[in-house]
Amino acid sequence: MKYRRLGKTDLNVSVVGVGTWQFGGEWGMDFSQHDVDQILDKAKELGINLIDTAECYGDHLSESLIGDYLHRNRREDWVVATKFGHHFHDKFTRTNQYGAAEVLQQLDRSLGALKTDYIDLYQFHSGPDESFDNDELWTMLDKQVQAGKIRHLGLSIAKNENLHQTQSASQVNAKTIQVVYNRLDRKPEEAVFASCEQQDLGVLARVPLASGYLSGKYKPGSVFAGNDVRHRHDQEHVANLLKQVEEIKQNEVPEGMDMAQWALAWCLKHPAVTTVIPGSKSPAQVEANAKAADFVSEDHPQAIVQ
Repeated sequence: MKYRRLGKTDLNVSVVGVGTWQFGGEWGMDFSQHDVDQILDKAKELGINLIDTAECYGDHLSESLIGDYLHRNRREDWVVATKFGHHFHDKFTRTNQYGAAEVLQQLDRSLGALKTDYIDLYQFHSGPDESFDNDELWTMLDKQVQAGKIRHLGLSIAKNENLHQTQSASQVNAKTIQVVYNRLDRKPEEAVFASCEQQDLGVLARVPLASGYLSGKYKPGSVFAGNDVRHRHDQEHVANLLKQVEEIKQNEVPEGMDMAQWALAWCLKHPAVTTVIPGSKSPAQVEANAKAADFVSEDHPQAIVQ
């Protein structure tokens, strides 16, 4: 595994982390505690130290499964990132909750679910600008940083071109940006990444496999179950993406190289990107994702030379 410093924080993170939206039950399967233990055990064995979750992956369900694991293992070995701003009602149904009092309540629920007394990275979760532009919210969060409940603040922007929130990150004491970035969606390269580099923000690239489409496993015409968020994607758009994937596979992926590993390593080449956080449904997928680190150069602005 290779590691990079996470922007202006004092955290060093593995270049491949573990995304955990799937633990909330919206990616085609339900996860038992045993399933989660196996995935995180494999991640730890391979040198992965970053877990990214959220309050609304299930009603704190993903956090609870992770928390049970952390309670039985060394919490200090992990960088735990979670998010705030949504209230989960049912699969694929949330309402926004970005008020200062609401977020404080969410924070305490997240700490309880994660069975920890601090969160390494607490991220504003895909909220609109009017919710972001709330001094009361950021004042409350700064107090929680001072109290030790939160080590660092970050932003998870909903739209890849949201320069307003990105450019305001340092003003609200946010030290990281989480953004959708992959070979099929390069929007952050246009302006967001430049702002991140200028402010020395850590960048967590989410959906680095384009919801699994860049794994190379799916062909045009693939059908997803009703409990898989991908069944909600526009079918014509998906067909177009999978056609692009076939072309990329033919023209860009080296002969004999696993496409998923290539896609993750591709993201990690960008000088602004610190880490990728693909979801994993099994220890085997964790292992496959971790191998992307073998193709990552240590010639990167945030690289930690071992």
